[in-house]
Amino acid sequence: MQTIFVQIKCELGQSYRAAEELVEIDGVSEVYSISGPYDLLVKCYVADDGDVGHFVNNQLQSVPGVRDTLTIITFNAFG
Repeated sequence: MQTIFVQIKCELGQSYRAAEELVEIDGVSEVYSISGPYDLLVKCYVADDGDVGHFVNNQLQSVPGVRDTLTIITFNAFG
């Protein structure tokens, strides 16, 4: 499995509604509200043969209220 983190900017007033939908998506492990330029941080698992770009585009960016995303692809987990 590939682990990715996606930071999400939401339309004003939409972060809680978007988070409720995001947490229901297959492959989404955790959704956090965060401070800073982004509103949500989403931890996701994508199959090794899966396409991260399609996952982000088709699953996450299509959620109503999502305005912008920044994807972080991980390499190794320590600890």
